[in-house]
Amino acid sequence: MRSLIVPFIGVALLATACGGGGASGPTQLGGVTPVTGVGVGTNFGFDLGLVSGNRYYFTDRNNASVDVFDTATSAQVGQIKGTGANAFAGVALTSTGSVDNSRSGPDGVNVVGNMLYAGDVNSVKVIDPATMQVVKTITVGTGGTRADEGCVDAVHGMYMISTPEAATPFATFINTATQQVVAQVTFTDPAGNPGGGLEQCRYDPGSDTFYVNNDGTTANPHGELNALPGAAIRAIPAGGTVNYTQLAGMRAYPEGNCDPTGLALGPGNDIAVNCREGTTGAPLLVQIMDRTNGNILASPNAGGGDQLEYDSATNRYYSAASRWTASGMASTGGGCSAASPCTPVLQIIDAATRTVALRLPSGNNAHSVAVDGATFKAFMPVSSGSSPGGCSTCTASDPAGLLTFSTK
Repeated sequence: MRSLIVPFIGVALLATACGGGGASGPTQLGGVTPVTGVGVGTNFGFDLGLVSGNRYYFTDRNNASVDVFDTATSAQVGQIKGTGANAFAGVALTSTGSVDNSRSGPDGVNVVGNMLYAGDVNSVKVIDPATMQVVKTITVGTGGTRADEGCVDAVHGMYMISTPEAATPFATFINTATQQVVAQVTFTDPAGNPGGGLEQCRYDPGSDTFYVNNDGTTANPHGELNALPGAAIRAIPAGGTVNYTQLAGMRAYPEGNCDPTGLALGPGNDIAVNCREGTTGAPLLVQIMDRTNGNILASPNAGGGDQLEYDSATNRYYSAASRWTASGMASTGGGCSAASPCTPVLQIIDAATRTVALRLPSGNNAHSVAVDGATFKAFMPVSSGSSPGGCSTCTASDPAGLLTFSTK
């Protein structure tokens, strides 16, 4: 399918505002909000976040916690940490001392009824936000890798979470009423090879479909969007495991040279895919697709991000583009380094026109974003300016913490 590539022209970076409430138009509000346990010089390991009620939550591996902030003030109000078997894994290191994300946690986080579910190594942790306690651990694997990103079918009481770094990636489905594992789906492609990994998923209640970004298959080595019918998931015998290709009505849509990460359901039949291309010099894209047939409707030059969110209050997508570059093309190998630096931004895409509306400077490794339609704010954790390396718009004195942006 043919993509419409929008070149990197004509979209200016807005200057960062130093004050709060009087801002007109999307801009950064205030400075960096401190986060307990991190600061100047910290290589801050965090993953996804969300807004629920008047609280913003994000997963914090340095502190082995889910951090909690007030949406009105952006002030930190707590850190949720488990104990004993309910403790989060925290930051894991490789034998050479580098961070091993595949064995670190917590990772993704979702609202499930009146609870929060957070992915962790081999497990999902159930959190009671009222008491700010981890109340249960649901085991989903034994291989020592993380259960990463999840999504919720609130209609049928089903929660999906992926284990992307297993030898054969798989997704676990949990009954949210019983908090028990009811099925697993493996990802071996039609050629017999394990998938390249699994990224963000979304459930569409209108079509009763779980959508998930598959990092790569033999047919689509740079990613495909898999549509898993909810009815086919619920038809799996209790405790059973099936391969995704065996699910009745499963569809696979090519994503082009994408290397997908985030995923967001947009207006109408639109679904947006965040691409973080690993091909040096490739355009950094967001693929906006028709989720009924996989047609690529637009490919704005706004990729390089991880978490992607759609906000109906502003009818815009928000992408935490930590690997954006000044040229709008992927840096060497898609990463960030002193020799091939990144210029992290918050990408804002108009969902009506499927074009870039704004780019706001963010901060080092700012790959997570959550949007609050009630307060018209977006929240982004950020690492310190000096660590990890490769941010050309950062300074060594920039602390790790939380950034807040207005969205209108």
